[in-house]
Amino acid sequence: MTIKEIAQIAGVSISTVSKIVNNKDENINAETRNRVLKIVKDYNYTPYGTVKNISEAKTFMLGLLLNASAGNSRFLDSILKTAQKNGYSLLLCDCMSDPEQELKNITALCRHKVDGVIWEPLNEKSLEYARYFESEGIEVCFVNSPADPGSRIDFTRIGYQGAKLLLDYGHTKLGCLTKTGSKRSQLVLEGFKKCLFDHGITYSDSMNLPIEQDDWHAGLFSHTPTGILSSHYAASLRLMEQLARIHYRVPDDLSLVSLRDCPEECVHYPGISTLRIPYCEFGEYVCAQLISRCEKTGNAPGEFVTDCALENTLSLGLPYAHSAKKIVVIGSINIDVTLNVEELPQPGRTVSTSRHSIIPGGKGANQAVGVARLGNDVALIGKVGSDYDSAVVYSCMEENHVDVQGISRDPRSETGKAYIHVQNDGESTITILTGANQKLLPQDIRAFSSLFENAGYCLLQTEVPVEAVREAAEIARKNGVKNILKPAAINRITPDLMQYIDIFVPNRKEAELLCPQLADVEGRAEHFLQMGAKTVIITLGHRGCYVKAPDFTGYLPAADFTPVDTTGAADAFIAALAVYLSAGYGTEKAARIASYAAGFCVSRQGVIPALIDRNSLEGVVRRMEDWGV
Repeated sequence: MTIKEIAQIAGVSISTVSKIVNNKDENINAETRNRVLKIVKDYNYTPYGTVKNISEAKTFMLGLLLNASAGNSRFLDSILKTAQKNGYSLLLCDCMSDPEQELKNITALCRHKVDGVIWEPLNEKSLEYARYFESEGIEVCFVNSPADPGSRIDFTRIGYQGAKLLLDYGHTKLGCLTKTGSKRSQLVLEGFKKCLFDHGITYSDSMNLPIEQDDWHAGLFSHTPTGILSSHYAASLRLMEQLARIHYRVPDDLSLVSLRDCPEECVHYPGISTLRIPYCEFGEYVCAQLISRCEKTGNAPGEFVTDCALENTLSLGLPYAHSAKKIVVIGSINIDVTLNVEELPQPGRTVSTSRHSIIPGGKGANQAVGVARLGNDVALIGKVGSDYDSAVVYSCMEENHVDVQGISRDPRSETGKAYIHVQNDGESTITILTGANQKLLPQDIRAFSSLFENAGYCLLQTEVPVEAVREAAEIARKNGVKNILKPAAINRITPDLMQYIDIFVPNRKEAELLCPQLADVEGRAEHFLQMGAKTVIITLGHRGCYVKAPDFTGYLPAADFTPVDTTGAADAFIAALAVYLSAGYGTEKAARIASYAAGFCVSRQGVIPALIDRNSLEGVVRRMEDWGV
């Protein structure tokens, strides 16, 4: 600080300041003298004659010039420990968000000839004061400064990490609890948005839940998130209080992860999963950087990387839909041999192909994997042979997290085969070599009756003996489990089986075959209801489906996908239908979501490789439907 700058601040001449500081002020009035002396003292002005006698030796003192420093006790403690460990003392100055106080602190640090300063500027204008440190040869390390973008804890990265953590737990409906006007909240929300974008989830303003708004908790109901990321621990405590009032359970009904400043916060509510902000690590890093510059050692630490430790998982759990009841599948298990052809085989003509695939399939296996991909627990009951193909089946099911205890080997049979011809437009024909599938008997179902306990839905197909299907339907009904039946490879169905069926899902051709006496889709649906089914869904290929249920009747359009292989459309549809009905969706919405699962499946080659996962499916639905999922 120069005498000219002191004169400008005091509003007097340079001569007047000189007279006052040199005790030659007998002709200057007392008010002016007192005002100038106060400014000289506040801004630590030292006359040149005094300055030139000051030693240039190191003081082994560091300055800490922060804004609102009291809020970062762990950061301060870490700097102090690092400084003391390296033989330095520390002079702390708090600017208290006041630009005038900041300048006073700068001049004080210059007067004390500190070796270096850790400086958190109030704003860009503050950087003009850096010249005072430069003129004194004082090293500066910035924190949270526009002059050095790397000089901060990366809260955007932490926001991304918190959102990714919730996604890893299976949550796709997320909210971010923020504080209005908080720079930290703003950065955390940016990371939250980026994570959603990278994982194909559309962000909406309803996901931002500012804690200061009187009705902030209304967003919990309008947006219905299953996972919340909170930028501040205090906001998390308010959320926990509100959830207790509405009888929400954490993590059963809602998962929560919060940023946390200091250890003392966890004393108040230890049940919150927290990401500890690395203030200690950052303080040590900044202080080590400054000391390296002061001592010119050249061994300063590299770039600071913000990584937060997850301190517990007490408030993290699977979404409610993921904790839905198990689904049991009874059906065929095959090895699918798929041949891609220009046109489907016709009598008297030979077709050739250069493309084929061999993968596990069968309606039972397909539906089981479809359910597992959508995040629901699933068990498969079926039969395979004692051949190499059976080992491939077991491996595939286990890789896809399907419970295989209900799959048994028949020592005298080979694993079933399906020979599939797929035309360029996606239409297909299938020839089944039933193999071990035909050896699935009622006693095999009874042997695994424990799998039906606590299940929600049982998926049935008729590519296995109808006696086994009926046995499974009866056991399911006794356990309060709802039955969904896909009639495949049969030309008649009896009322004694239909009386156990809650949802009957034939395609258009299967409905014609089972009910040839009626010409229209609606009439056939009514006929199946009269036979005993509670709900009928007739799938119509690219025309969508017709639904006749207690809560909805009408046509639903197909999802807009270009068909490549239509083989697995029904299996993908039924798997998604069961999962979303189990999660509490109504018949119409569950069927609409299922149509997207089917559309995604037919747009790719094969069945099991083309079955969609839950995050991807719900991302597609959100982009295409105004009601979302």
